[in-house]
Amino acid sequence: MTEVTPALAREAWRLAEPLHGMIYFAPEARERFDALGIPATAGYFASRGGAFGPVGPGPVVATFYNFNPDLVARALPAVWQLTTPAAALAARLDAADAALTRGLGDAIKSPEVAEAADLARLAAESATAYAAGRPLFAAHAALDWPDRPHLVLWHAVTVLREFRGDGHMAALLVAGVSGLQSMILHTASGQADGGFLRSSRGWSREQWAAQAAVLRERGLLDGEELSAEGRELRARIEAETDRLAVPAYQALGAHRCARLAELARPLSRTLVKAGFLAAAAPRK
Repeated sequence: MTEVTPALAREAWRLAEPLHGMIYFAPEARERFDALGIPATAGYFASRGGAFGPVGPGPVVATFYNFNPDLVARALPAVWQLTTPAAALAARLDAADAALTRGLGDAIKSPEVAEAADLARLAAESATAYAAGRPLFAAHAALDWPDRPHLVLWHAVTVLREFRGDGHMAALLVAGVSGLQSMILHTASGQADGGFLRSSRGWSREQWAAQAAVLRERGLLDGEELSAEGRELRARIEAETDRLAVPAYQALGAHRCARLAELARPLSRTLVKAGFLAAAAPRK
């Protein structure tokens, strides 16, 4: 079995990511959180952070990394007076079911979705052998698996996403880049909408500007753009993130990892073309 390279692991993640990421923008999620009587922001922290159980803000601030702690503290632990972690997680899964059904239509019943689900689940389950130091991944990996193929695929991609995310956070920590600073650098690369990132993560313009000034002092920004040093640092962080993600896909081998990417591509493309992730796209 040919070993999976960091580039191949990145491609498998990149092409499957919209299948998970759409849940943060789908109106179905907001509807389910409304039904629980909780605001959308609290629903986000309750459903994703609910994998930890009824925690306060500490574990979520630590593992989500780039959110303003004050924003998290306004939602947790108060949201557990309104709902339970199990109910929040069930609402998110139900929203994923409805959103994928709307976005993919009859394709969710296709053999390609079933095959992708099997491959992604194999990768996600094998990744539990590398859970040390990956708390958000470990919490999601311990959740029960759904039974229908399109939801197995969604859950597996979610688990793999958290595996990669924990590794990315480790790479940022080693590089001395905070969560807020990472978003500023991401925005400066032209790959993200800074206004969306700042407001959705609860940071003020003043806080953003203060950390941008710190990055300029470090030589990582030239005005509002990345400096040569900033580009090099980002490339190094991304390369380390790719390397740390490899263990999750090794059980597939290179051929099946490439097959997972191949199967995920048209599914994700359908969702992107339908505007499921439009809110997160960089503004032109």
